[in-house]
Amino acid sequence: MTGTAASARPTGLGTLIIGNCQAGVQLASSLRELGDTDPIVLVGEEPHAPYQRPPLSKAFLKGEVTADSLTFRSHDFYRQHDIELVTRERIVSVSRTAAGGVAVAESRRRFAFARLALTTGAVPRQIPFDGSELEGVSYLRTATDAAQLAQGLAGARNLVVVGGGFIGLEVAAGARAGGTTVTVLEAAPRLVGRAVSEQTSEFYLQAHRRRGIRVVLNAQVVRFLGEHDRVTGVELGDGTVVPADVVLIGVGVIPRTELAEQLGLTLDNGIVVDGSARCSDGLTVAAGDCANLPNPSITPGGVARLRLESVQNAVEQAKIAAATLLGVAAEYSTVPWFWSDQADLKLQIAGLSGGHDEIVLRGDPDSEKFSVLYYRAGQLIAADCINKPLDFIAVRGALHHGQNVPADLAGDVSLPLKKLVSAVAALAGK
Repeated sequence: MTGTAASARPTGLGTLIIGNCQAGVQLASSLRELGDTDPIVLVGEEPHAPYQRPPLSKAFLKGEVTADSLTFRSHDFYRQHDIELVTRERIVSVSRTAAGGVAVAESRRRFAFARLALTTGAVPRQIPFDGSELEGVSYLRTATDAAQLAQGLAGARNLVVVGGGFIGLEVAAGARAGGTTVTVLEAAPRLVGRAVSEQTSEFYLQAHRRRGIRVVLNAQVVRFLGEHDRVTGVELGDGTVVPADVVLIGVGVIPRTELAEQLGLTLDNGIVVDGSARCSDGLTVAAGDCANLPNPSITPGGVARLRLESVQNAVEQAKIAAATLLGVAAEYSTVPWFWSDQADLKLQIAGLSGGHDEIVLRGDPDSEKFSVLYYRAGQLIAADCINKPLDFIAVRGALHHGQNVPADLAGDVSLPLKKLVSAVAALAGK
């Protein structure tokens, strides 16, 4: 990182935010909240106004919400706050100097700017299986993707989900609850293995199987089969063919860094930023799924840098980025948290469990209401809470304030975590 101030700029041209997403909307809003009166242009390639993505794999597919109801802000909000919202414009090139720069869209429309923010998000990781071009094979990232998937599921008898991550399991659970036969194919030896402990993985494996979802671990997908240009099945390495009217591929996402690469910014699993959301040129800021940031956990240890794919991170990091653009000192130190709704199973994660050396099980997984607490050197660093919102709130609060829950007491469900946190904090204050 250089020491150049991101706020060093001429006035008049204002801020260009590339990426109509959660981070982009929050960044624009925060600039106005901080008193910025310069022009703000928020540009994205989708035809829709910025909208919430998490419900796409859940409530939207079940028909409980519409695309219009998912929008973050009304058009009146953008007008009232003098934010120019541009849709259907894909930025293909960008150049800049210390004084500003210009971005050019595929349509050749030009956007001059004094300040630049990249909230370009991520795209689904694609695997070139034979048969991927067949109708009925899909990914899920955008509202358009979700609408097409919903249409396919409406008449489907068999859904195959390739990938046992959060998005795939959310779609699988919803489809199964609606009566569809569902098979989940996971290449790894356990579900959501990168995000949760073996205990949490095993719970979800058994819970989904109890609900009638077939889950195949260590699955090797060979190709997709079809008739008349439409998918009919998925062939596995052992020769098994799993029937499929619809296939959803959910094997993670890749950060969008093409524009950052053009600018010569440092990249490493995303756009490398410092704790103030400042990129390596000292001028540009980046936030959201595209940004690789210093580990914001206040506990020692764990990985030094990471990329967080969550609403909470997009919002909080965008606030920091807005402050940085205006020359206001700000550092991202918020405790990360995440959630996943899979049918009637609500998982809430507080903190980052990487590098843990001890796990405490709080409650009985068979009850489908329990928590898994993670410790490092005796210090609570994270928790997976399944249908236990009070545990989640207590852990999140403890992490935020640097407090602890002794591991030898945390497993006693007769002791509310909130009271344990308070008691330990009171003793520490004496």
